[in-house]
Amino acid sequence: MELKVDARGDACPIPVVKTKQALGTIDEGVVEVLVDNETAVHNLENLAKSQNCEFASEQQADDLFVVKVTKTAGSAAAQVAPAGQAGKRVVVLSGEHMGQGDDVLGGNLMKAFVFALTQQDALPDTVLLYNGGAHLSCEGSPVLDDLKALAQAGTEILTCGTCLKHYGIEDKLAVGEVTNMYVIVQKQLEAGVVVRP
Repeated sequence: MELKVDARGDACPIPVVKTKQALGTIDEGVVEVLVDNETAVHNLENLAKSQNCEFASEQQADDLFVVKVTKTAGSAAAQVAPAGQAGKRVVVLSGEHMGQGDDVLGGNLMKAFVFALTQQDALPDTVLLYNGGAHLSCEGSPVLDDLKALAQAGTEILTCGTCLKHYGIEDKLAVGEVTNMYVIVQKQLEAGVVVRP
């Protein structure tokens, strides 16, 4: 079976998400993906490796790459967490931006990060939001729909009450519950893995 995915013009991580979804619909076969940049090609190569699939790519024009990911009977259907990462998965969002440098880029990266969380096979057990990150769980947040999707799937979304009060957005909370520093510390100490983008 061969499936075709056109991911040209799609921002990261959409090409990977589309390809992973396509792979999930077949037991064996090829997923052919069209992308328009080398970064997407490398990301798809990493996906293929993580799924134990065969990978091939060909550049057909400056902005056209054809990637083929082949799933065989021996390909991994699901990945097992590495040793030492058993236990709860906690994600900490302490700002509206991911990384430092350019806030517009950082905002786009955070949006992509939270969306990518929703596409994982193993969703986080808890998302903690504090300081500037408190804005992300409030009305008007660019990641609100994705946080709501996580909450609906069973992820606990907890936002620092002191932070909401500090920024004057207590009445704007739109997903999850208000928490306190004791719980924020407790969740991280009890976690098997803590992710801070």
